[in-house]
Amino acid sequence: MAGRSVLVTGGFGGLGGAVVASFVEAGWRVVVPERTARPGPGPAADQLVRLVADLSEPEGAARAVEAAADAPAAPLRAVVNLAGGYASGGLVHETPIADFERMLTVNLRPTYLVTQAALPHLVAAGGGAVVCVAARAALTPFPGAAGYVTAKAAVLALANAVAVEYRSRNVRCNTVLPSVIDTPANRAAQPDADHSRWVAPAEIASVIRFLASADSAPTSGATVPVYGRA
Repeated sequence: MAGRSVLVTGGFGGLGGAVVASFVEAGWRVVVPERTARPGPGPAADQLVRLVADLSEPEGAARAVEAAADAPAAPLRAVVNLAGGYASGGLVHETPIADFERMLTVNLRPTYLVTQAALPHLVAAGGGAVVCVAARAALTPFPGAAGYVTAKAAVLALANAVAVEYRSRNVRCNTVLPSVIDTPANRAAQPDADHSRWVAPAEIASVIRFLASADSAPTSGATVPVYGRA
């Protein structure tokens, strides 16, 4: 069994698959919660632990963290917060409050609940890493997505707060800010875009794995852009 565990939320998305594969390749025990069960554990079943958990609820987040921390030979050393979603709409005065709040619920709530539940385990294990995925839009907003922009900026702010509060306990927290990710879903949504300027999931995954590893131990509170050639 691998000597360290990582919890990856949103591990079945276009970016999530690349992140999970990167950690498996590096020998980590990878725990991936999902809202509903999917068929087949895949070829790395000995390293890949799957479970059903609703990360938007405290009980689901706690269950996912407990599964990640439930291997004495592979203590929980990292949490990667990928779970989130995107929705566009009108300008701020055209955006219903329900749509605005949904983006906060989808992007910020799971990140907060999972991180909150994981921090005591990371501290007890002697330290570790939390990596949050926000978006370039958190720093460079674009019109028509106020809820998404606000939610990703809030994820960044939360990560910075965690970095400050837990630095003395050997838990670091950093944020990755991708530009448009080159996934099948994004290509389908923007078929006429210049896809060569988008960032590949594998490129983001390598940065995330570095930030989760001991190689990045001196780094906390960093905001890391991964923009490809955009």
